[in-house]
Parts: sequence; structure tokens; C-alpha cells
Amino acid sequence: MGSRHLSVRIDRPVSEVYEFAADPANLHRWAPGLGTTVAQDDDGWFIDTTDGRVRLTFAPRNEYGVLDHEVRPPSGEPVYVPLRVVADGDGCEVVFTLRRSPGMTDAELDRDAALVTRDLGLLKRVLEGTAG
Repeated sequence: MGSRHLSVRIDRPVSEVYEFAADPANLHRWAPGLGTTVAQDDDGWFIDTTDGRVRLTFAPRNEYGVLDHEVRPPSGEPVYVPLRVVADGDGCEVVFTLRRSPGMTDAELDRDAALVTRDLGLLKRVLEGTAG
């Protein structure tokens, strides 16, 4: 299948970046391509997308910077998303592992990589206070 590791360096403390990115309520601020409405109910976290309501399940809060999550679209086939925040001096690096889905073309993988790179750039701008 194959994977691509996409990353961005953020000039903010690792704990601050982790706390912001670990809160599903902030997801729409830095990954608007997923959707703009994030809500929590008794069944968990959900985001409304153009394909319908998607369930989000996040790794429990931890001291290791692990922000892994599972995205379950209306089709029901879950997508596992590895995501890490790693200390780097006074700042940190956010590393997103983009996994190729079965049957995904190179063009589709390139498109998804561009979208993730855009979202990581927005995360950087939001946290460094340069988002417009």
C-alpha cells in the first residue's frame, strides 16, 4: 500500500501544539477540508462533510504526542490516521502519515498529500498567530 510522511515545523512548545490539536473541537480551524461543523454527542465526535456525517475516534490523551485517530465515513469503512507531535528544540514537528488506500491511484494520493500539506500549513499559521 505505501505511506507518505508529511510534516511541518511549528515554532510553539510541543505541549501547546499537542493540546490544541488533541481537541477535536479545534479540527475545523486547521483542517477545514474535512468539514466545518464539529460536534460531540453521547456517541462521540462527529464532523459534517460533503459525503455525510463522519465519526471521529481519537487516541486517549497521552504524554507521547500521539494524536492518532480513526475516521469512519458514512460508508462505514474506517480510515486510521497516524499523527504525532514531536519536540524539536523550542518548537515541534507535526508528522502526519498518509496511507494509500487499496485501489488509490498515484493522482489520488498526490491530491490527498496536497490537502494534508495545506492543513498542516494552516495548523502552523493558526498556532504561530499568522493565520489571516
